[in-house]
Amino acid sequence: MKAVVIHDDEALVKNDVPVATYIPEGHMLIKTVAVAMNTSEWKHIDLKLAKNGAIMGCDVVGQVILMGSPTLSEFARRKSDPNATGEDAIEPQSFKVGDYVYAFVHGSSNKNPQNGALAEYVVVDSATTYLASTKWTSVENTIDTIPVGPVASLEAAVSLPVSLTTAGGILFHDFPNKLVWEPAQPQNDFPLLVWGGATGVGLLLIQLAKRTHAYTKIITVASKQHEKMLKTFGADEVFDYHDADVVDQIRAKYPNIQHLIDAVSEQSTIRQVYKCASETLPVTIMQLVFLTIEDIEPQDRRDNVKIISTLIYSVTGDEVPIGGFTFPPNPIYRRDVRRFVNFIAPHIQEGGIYNMPVKITRQGLDNAPELIDMLRKGQVRGEKLVSVL
Repeated sequence: MKAVVIHDDEALVKNDVPVATYIPEGHMLIKTVAVAMNTSEWKHIDLKLAKNGAIMGCDVVGQVILMGSPTLSEFARRKSDPNATGEDAIEPQSFKVGDYVYAFVHGSSNKNPQNGALAEYVVVDSATTYLASTKWTSVENTIDTIPVGPVASLEAAVSLPVSLTTAGGILFHDFPNKLVWEPAQPQNDFPLLVWGGATGVGLLLIQLAKRTHAYTKIITVASKQHEKMLKTFGADEVFDYHDADVVDQIRAKYPNIQHLIDAVSEQSTIRQVYKCASETLPVTIMQLVFLTIEDIEPQDRRDNVKIISTLIYSVTGDEVPIGGFTFPPNPIYRRDVRRFVNFIAPHIQEGGIYNMPVKITRQGLDNAPELIDMLRKGQVRGEKLVSVL
């Protein structure tokens, strides 16, 4: 098959990559329809996080052509209990050959380098796979962009998995909130701050927090040019990161923020996010890379604030070797993310989650290296790049 692999510090399109011959239980082989690009692609290359030959890519949509051995997960077994309530009563998804699905895949993996989303055939894990609506079809050659709105096509759906799965893990495992749709009362009696609201993860965090009424308010920091879109997605107030006094503005109006998410996750942003946190209440700050308290200036550090991280690749349930580190298995994270995926998939089908703006290309995998380089150079803002095979 054709696939995009890491080769000597660059993304390379190859035509002779073996198609998977073994599909583990709980997994499926899909024929790719479209893929979406992410910053993780170029970061794996530039930071030398993966091996030569590893297939790249994390976002894929396609049609199921082969099922792995059938399995009844612990989650599904507990669902079969007629007395199950709450999160245990969430209906598991059911997949079959012929279904269209969109999924998060651990591309550029050191443990399974033979599998990634930027390929003509991809093995997907049911724990991180979303069933597409039978009403969705491919836009084919009809349009080149998809505006903000309820997901209504396969190309719109493929813009979601990495950002959506990451956001779900943060809100419903790390913090954690309950998987309830539009409850009357807020789950937490304080606001949420999302720094980088116009990023892919930021937009999904805002939507999920709004739809599950997880906080009294959703505050976000982004460019003011994105304010209309952010409020469409559920933000209550948008602060402009260009303002020199943006931190002072937030602190003056919202002195009691206890949950903060840095969706940009650079040293400069984590320092600003840290200063927005409540000075007296217990605070948790989520960042998406490897920032720690050591990245906060010593005079600003406070005992009531902790900085945590998330690693979406832990959803495999296996140990995760990445760069020079090996992260241990995290079965609880896998369980919680699986619950979230099963909870949110039908709501997406019903129009409850919006896609961000999507820009479509039709060169298949051939122009993937060019698209990855565009992301590396910061030439893509406020939209998702999707390539149709």
